[in-house]
Amino acid sequence: MISEESGEERQPLWFLAALALAAAGGAVAYVPFLTVLLPLKVNELAASENIEALSYITFAGAIFASLANIGFGWVSDRWGGRRSWIALGLVLSCLLLILMGEARSVSGLIVLVIAWQLALNMMLAPLIAWAGDCVPDGQKGLLGGLFALAPALGALAGTLVTFPGLAVGAERLWLVSGLVALLVAPALVLGGGRQMEELMRPVEGPVPSELGSFKSRPAIVRMWSARLLVQIAEAALFAFLLFWLRTLSPDIGENSVANLFSLVLCVAVPIALFAGRWSDKARRPMLPLALCAGLSALGLITMSLAQNVQTAIAGYTFFGLASMTFLSLHNGQALRVLPRPQNRGRDMGLFNLTNTVPSLIIPWMTLAMVPAFGFSGLFLVLAGLVALAAILLVQMSYRR
Repeated sequence: MISEESGEERQPLWFLAALALAAAGGAVAYVPFLTVLLPLKVNELAASENIEALSYITFAGAIFASLANIGFGWVSDRWGGRRSWIALGLVLSCLLLILMGEARSVSGLIVLVIAWQLALNMMLAPLIAWAGDCVPDGQKGLLGGLFALAPALGALAGTLVTFPGLAVGAERLWLVSGLVALLVAPALVLGGGRQMEELMRPVEGPVPSELGSFKSRPAIVRMWSARLLVQIAEAALFAFLLFWLRTLSPDIGENSVANLFSLVLCVAVPIALFAGRWSDKARRPMLPLALCAGLSALGLITMSLAQNVQTAIAGYTFFGLASMTFLSLHNGQALRVLPRPQNRGRDMGLFNLTNTVPSLIIPWMTLAMVPAFGFSGLFLVLAGLVALAAILLVQMSYRR
């Protein structure tokens, strides 16, 4: 398929959808497990020390996930066969997830969680690199929009596995594993789409040091830094949204907050699809990212000024839609700035650090800010960080 507008060879829509569903399989694997099933299992094994045990397990898992994402990305760069690594990671991660139900001690659970994180990232790191191998720049916006399905389906999977009467105990782990396999299998079975040799051609020589190209060192640094800054704000709201809303309305329930979070994720999907498709057609790949970062900052400012729960929810909805659209589109456009196809898997693993580093920053930032300045002070600082992300991308946003 050749684009009439640019003359660029393109992938069929079914292949982009299959890649997006596979990425959603990763979210379905970890969102229900880390947010619901793992805490329940820890409480079963160590009810009196559940918070401490869960903290150790999640911290260890995050460290090994980060290392595995870089490592398996590098392995798939060097030895190829990205689909084989994805398939092996899928099988191992599903088996390990099922084995979690048989854990009889916290130490055994820690070992299983670490092994599961290694296997899951054996699947995810080559998957994202595979998208970079196959999807031309003219479709990376649409691909990023489709990636918005991942967090939405992850949240819906969390609701599904906890639906009363559907599954209990270890059955939930079997259900999650089955959903993951169903989502990832189409990409593996249907094949690799059209071959894009120009996307795989090795590039040698130094990386440009001037911001005159998307594939320059300053562009890479700006894209990495902008995502980190937005992810810090996103991680803060993911962790403390309920606590903050209860300072304004003590009676607000966990279910109401969960529904709000799910609603934002689902509504962000069509917005991201529209913005991604527009960026491809207009050939302005960075403009939606800069705009979404700026709008996210406005949402955080609204939240900092909120005096009632209605204004707070409106501010969070505005922030959530803009930030989730930003993060989804960034997943596709980050592939555009990587200068060396032969290192694509490793480099995307380094980009993935922006997803794990915020979880190490937010607890300390919250402890430093909230007791002295309240959540309003924290949100103003986060608004400044997200505004800085917008500034970093503005200069790139008018380059085609």
